[in-house]
This record gives sequence, C-alpha cells and structure tokens, in this order.
Amino acid sequence: MIMKIFRVNYLHLVAVILGSLTLTVAHADNFKLEPGYISLFNGKDLTGWGYITNNFDGKTESVDKRYSAKDGILVVNPREPRLMQIIWTTREFPKDFVLKLEFRSAINADSGIFIRKPQLQCRDYLVAGPDKYKTLKKYKPQDWNEIVVTVKGGVAHCTCNGEVLEEALPVPATGPIGFEGDRGQMEYRRIRLKQAD
Repeated sequence: MIMKIFRVNYLHLVAVILGSLTLTVAHADNFKLEPGYISLFNGKDLTGWGYITNNFDGKTESVDKRYSAKDGILVVNPREPRLMQIIWTTREFPKDFVLKLEFRSAINADSGIFIRKPQLQCRDYLVAGPDKYKTLKKYKPQDWNEIVVTVKGGVAHCTCNGEVLEEALPVPATGPIGFEGDRGQMEYRRIRLKQAD
C-alpha cells in the first residue's frame, strides 16, 4: 500500500516537473537577429539610451523610473505627474535604414516612436486612436505587434503588422531613435535597425 502511494506521488511529481519544463521551453524567446541588423536594446539594461543630458549605460532603469529594462523588454512605466519624457538612443542614424520592433500596449496606453525626432504614434490604436488608426484590422490589443519603419531619402514609411500607419512621414537628414512615456504602460522588444550601405 505504501509503495502504491509512493508510486502515484512519484508519477505525479514527474508529470509536474515535465509540465513545468514544457512551459519554460514554450515561453523561451527564440528570436534571432536578422543578417545586417544591429540591436538597439540589449534586453538587460539601458546601455545606449538616455535623456538628452543623462546616459543610462549599465543602468536597468532611468533616474525617474519611467523606463526600465527587464527580461528582454524595454518598459515604459506610467508616472505622475503625467509628463512627456523621451528616451533617446545615444547615437544618430544619418543613412537610410529599416527599423523593426515589437510593442505591447496596456489598455488605452499612449506612447510614441521618434524617428530622427518626428513622432510616429504608438499606442493602443483601437482605443487611443487617432481615428485613422482605429480601423486597423491586424492590430492585436494587449498582445505583441510589429512596427516596421523604412526610412529612404528623408521620408519614413511606417507599418503595424503590415498595415500602413504613415505612407510618407518627413524626417530630418539625421537623428536618434526615441520612445515617449506619456500614458499607461507600453513594452518594446526586439528593437533592431539595418542601415543602408
């Protein structure tokens, strides 16, 4: 009888351990950087990012805690008072480029991606708008979505999951990449850029 109970408990323990391992593998991020792309975010800290007068190299959060790095994700944390605060790459990108990233928005969150200074609205599009974005059919609320920004000849073509956000957004000849912390939590990951030769 004791051996039977032990065997049942042992088999249950093995099933729990195997189930946990399966979940861990299923949640592992198998993302690989495409050839020619550089990562703008190392996934561990804010190296390469900062405010205009602050460099966050080696730090896992900004001085005001508006931005933090954790588990491969750059998190935009809501803060009061509500202020527009932008984190920038510490380098500029003068050549034509393709910027790719994924974002996940909290309900009604409002952020932005700055492309050499001009802003592309990045938010919970179906709720927070603007109206021209409320008709997006491929946007996935509170899930990961991909933004692709192609800059060529001073103009940015921007898409979300393949749908056009901006056909021809004028951008200056050079500048950094930035993210805005405005309202609600926003998460960014897999932030990468490929410059033209």
